[in-house]
Amino acid sequence: MASGIQFLIMDDDMMKMLPEHLDSRRTWDAVQNEFGSTEIIFIAFGNKGESVYKLRPLSDLWTLSNELKNLSSVMEVSNITTSTRIDQVDGFMQIEELQKIQNLNSQEIKSIQLYLKKNDNIKKQFVSHSDEYLLTTIKPYDGVGLDQFRNDVVAVGDSLLSDYDVHYGGTAYVTGSIPQMIRDDVQLLVKAGLVIMIAILLINLRSLPAVGMVMMVIVFSLVSMMGFMGWAYRITGSDKFLFALLNTSMPIILLTIANSDGVHVMTKFFRELRFQKNVHSAIASGMDALLVPIFLTSITTIAAFLTMSSSPLEPLVGYGICISVGIGWAWLLSSFFLPALISLKNWDLNSKAIISPSIFERVIGRLGSIVIGYPKVVLCSGILLIIFGCAGLHKVAVDVNVASFFKPGTEIRDSMDFMDREMSGTMDLRVRVAGDIKDPSLLHGMDSLQTFIEKNEKVSVSYSVADVVKQMHRTVMDDSIQYESIPDKREKVNNLFTMYSMSGDPENFSNLVDYEYSTALITAFSSVMSTEEVFSFVNEVSESFQNNSFSLGRVDVTGMIVVIRDMVVMVIRSSFLSIFISLVLIGTITAIFFKRLLWGMIAVLPLTGAIILNFGLMGHFDITLNHVTAILSSIIIGVGVDFAIHFISQFRYLSDTSSESTISKKVIHDVGYPIILDAGSNMGFGALLFSAFIPVQYIGGLMIFAMISTSLGTLTLLATTTELLKNRLMKKEI
Repeated sequence: MASGIQFLIMDDDMMKMLPEHLDSRRTWDAVQNEFGSTEIIFIAFGNKGESVYKLRPLSDLWTLSNELKNLSSVMEVSNITTSTRIDQVDGFMQIEELQKIQNLNSQEIKSIQLYLKKNDNIKKQFVSHSDEYLLTTIKPYDGVGLDQFRNDVVAVGDSLLSDYDVHYGGTAYVTGSIPQMIRDDVQLLVKAGLVIMIAILLINLRSLPAVGMVMMVIVFSLVSMMGFMGWAYRITGSDKFLFALLNTSMPIILLTIANSDGVHVMTKFFRELRFQKNVHSAIASGMDALLVPIFLTSITTIAAFLTMSSSPLEPLVGYGICISVGIGWAWLLSSFFLPALISLKNWDLNSKAIISPSIFERVIGRLGSIVIGYPKVVLCSGILLIIFGCAGLHKVAVDVNVASFFKPGTEIRDSMDFMDREMSGTMDLRVRVAGDIKDPSLLHGMDSLQTFIEKNEKVSVSYSVADVVKQMHRTVMDDSIQYESIPDKREKVNNLFTMYSMSGDPENFSNLVDYEYSTALITAFSSVMSTEEVFSFVNEVSESFQNNSFSLGRVDVTGMIVVIRDMVVMVIRSSFLSIFISLVLIGTITAIFFKRLLWGMIAVLPLTGAIILNFGLMGHFDITLNHVTAILSSIIIGVGVDFAIHFISQFRYLSDTSSESTISKKVIHDVGYPIILDAGSNMGFGALLFSAFIPVQYIGGLMIFAMISTSLGTLTLLATTTELLKNRLMKKEI
């Protein structure tokens, strides 16, 4: 199973997260097929306080363009040196390069500056607002890996532009940068998580062989899960099994779940060995008590994570499937491999680890006395915390903007901020228009739509074939500004394109219109928008299409702005659906297995409280819900259900041999220690706090609290509930 790790592919293309049947995804694919890749990288270079209209910057731009064109991954380079200009000479349209040679004289540079000043829409695509930076847009060939594309472009840029202030941006740059960041991140998180976990286990188990055996269960489960993910992608080729940004938390999560099973087996063995003084008898009695709860916790945890299969986001489906396989391996290893391994060790029956209680064991004894002595007070305290969580639920905001994933000061975030501030921005809107593109009424509609889009203060520039028609019309009419408009007849529009073809290459329009002039593309760029701004903007544009405000006929919209809108809707839907289905499944499975509806209801009690409290804290501390933190609910349920199941199982196990006055204390004493040790060692989740990605850091902080809330919730809410209902519960069991 582990050999599949070699087939793991790391990718974080946001478009691959969307289902293929979604309109924005279908339009995106259509635009890619018709107009080439829309996954682009920007390079902006210059020096603060210095104009770019000088010999050296333009000469270096020429060199940069040629070097980029020579890359096997680059299909197209767009900047001043590759652009054309349209002029009128003796009544005819003349097309020539905007920058004809590398080394320009002052008059030639002035000519370029005046042309861009006259055509502001073109200038916005190539020069910063302050005239201090030059912009180059690079487009890859279809099928080229964005990480390879990114590395090729950055290598050229860094080697040629070392004397300038250089900034990279664009969706392809971010997507291409993330795989390496994920690799580095996962290695750091796993190492940090293991160090924390081993330290806490050693302090409490006080036995290096015991900790080593638990770690074997963890490591074998982990490599099996990652190998399965690689094999799944190798066999199916499905984007569900790509290792993306949100999968960064998978190793830590499985690490804690596998640790939970191993800790319960090892602590139970030590406890039984303390009294029975015989290794094989201790293993037999310990596993007799644990086989059922470990099996049931594994089944319910798998059920919780498989609810992700209902998510419309592709990576969440693969996430649920792969981690479920890992949980299955952890169950098999804990139930069969670990007991066999324990039996092979020659244990010292007089060692401190066996004969004396650990720190957590002594703590749990005091906690049990409080719970049994003041059950109503403890229960009310738990309810007050849940009410506090409820008060923060309405404050939870949804934001899936990639810019918010990186801290200010990091390379990617600073580049995004620079592009928004100085250049045209990095968020794109693509409008695909189908029809007779040479029809003046359709061109008027496109022009009106661009004007409408640019009314949004965040939108910096939009361009389409309509802009080219207006520019050509103005040029042939003695360059008079009053003729910068769409001609009123189709024949005139057609004549403009014919005149252009006489001295220019019609392929220059390939990014704007197809060969048959039956489909055109409007592209707009904006600075980063908040989720509320995205919803408002996309709704305004969509409503204008529904009202047919621009007489455009068939129109399809896509781009990163629309993708963010669609992902927000899916994140909200998948989160609530996952929570509901998980709780219902866990309650049902527990009720069926223990043959009482009441046990099913009691099992989900601490989980429900933990979910409310965690999402409430997200609202109180302004932690946004996105496609990474959306997995939080399934994680809480998947990890927290272990505690509830072990508690209930032990309560039922002791019902036949204990009295009503002592059963609760015995249950807390028996399962409280492994639960607290499990939660304490699972503070390996704290490793997520060191992630390079802000949402993953949030998961780390929230999951630390989740471990505390689910473990203490089990030993308070669940324990007090069973204490108050013990008369009824025990009679039924008998």
